[in-house]
Parts: sequence; C-alpha cells; structure tokens
Amino acid sequence: MRFTVRRSAERGHVDHGWLVARHSFSFADYFDPAHMGFRSLRVINEDRIAPGAGFPTHGHRDMEIFSYLLAGALQHQDSMGNGKVLEPGEVQLMSAGRGVRHSEFNPSATEPAHLLQIWIEPRARGSEPRYSDWQPKGGDAPLALLLSPDGSDGSATIDQDARVWRVRLAAGGRVECPLADGRGAWLQVVRGSLAVRERDGTKAITLTAGDGLSTEAAGAIALTATTDCEALLFDLA
Repeated sequence: MRFTVRRSAERGHVDHGWLVARHSFSFADYFDPAHMGFRSLRVINEDRIAPGAGFPTHGHRDMEIFSYLLAGALQHQDSMGNGKVLEPGEVQLMSAGRGVRHSEFNPSATEPAHLLQIWIEPRARGSEPRYSDWQPKGGDAPLALLLSPDGSDGSATIDQDARVWRVRLAAGGRVECPLADGRGAWLQVVRGSLAVRERDGTKAITLTAGDGLSTEAAGAIALTATTDCEALLFDLA
C-alpha cells in the first residue's frame, strides 16, 4: 500500500488577523496545482477565528459543507432559516444544492474558535439545500461514523459515495480501517499523534496534528496512537 503524506507545515497559510487558516488543498488566493483535492474531497481548511469575528453572509452552491468544531463556539445562520451555536464535539453539514446563503461567526468576546471546514463535491447538482447539526454517536469509541450516503449508524446523509469517520484513540490504542478495492482514503489528524502502517507490518509513518495522509490501494490501514489523538478518516469512491 502506498501512502502519500501532506505535512501540516506544507499546507497553504493565511493570516488576516481575525482569521488564521491552513489549507490542505488550493483555496481562495492559495493555489498549488499539485494539491487541488483528493477524489471528491475538495477543501480541508483549519480555521482559527478571533473573538467576535467571522464570515459575513455569503453564498454557496453544489457543495457538501461540513464543519467540525474543535474548540470555542461557532454561530451559524442561513437562508433556509437555520440558526445554531455549535459547541466542541458537535458537527454540522450544509448541503448547498442549488444555492444557499449563510454566515458563520465566533460569538465569544474572549475565546477564539478552532475548527475544520471541509467541502465534498456532491454526486448531483441543483439539489434541494439541506442542513443538519448533531452530536455524533459513539462517545469515545475508536471509530464513529459522521457522514454516509445512507445515514447509517446515526450519521448524517451526504449526497456523495463517501463515508467520514471520527477516530479517537488513547495513547497506545489501535484500530484497523479497511479500504475496499477502487476506493481512496484520506486521513486528517486534528489532535495528538499516531502511527500509520499497513497490516503486513511495513515501516510506520508518524503523523501529528495538522498532517494528512492519502492512499488509493486496497487493504487495511492500521492506526496506533502515540499520544491521545483524534483524526478524521475519509473513505471515498
């Protein structure tokens, strides 16, 4: 199995004062033709939003937009009438479909907000916009399904043949993630560190917070936590 590593420090970086962001793939003014996305996964932005700041009302269409809050709070309002203050551990999915407008702000006057914003291209264009937010099931289980095409295991339904798993491991914990033939996997570490290896025992690759790794070879991906860690695993058609 061949792994391709995207180190945290290699990502695009912007500092607008109110927003400090790292881009795993080309986004806005950051352009790298070697990193335009991975299969249907188009954007992974790690954002830190200053207290009281945020993104004013703007539009999206034909994109599945997934927010994963790590710290602080995020206030969402959209043209579908949804309003929510997202707290750590909660996740949010907005299917923009034929068009939706929304804003996202840090409602705290003192604490920054830290989140991942993820865009996945949908299977079909022009669909009805949808919104959901939820507390994932699974607690601190090693694997919890967050997004799926069929809404299985308490996950949100995404308009794409994609499954997104939350990985949580205590130091020394281990889990194996199978990857079927013809599919691709992207692993994004958000906290702590872990070692990745194939089942056949090849040399491990150590990843730390902000690092990403991809593979398009079928087999089991073995993850072992070198510290308490958390990651997102994307299984993509």
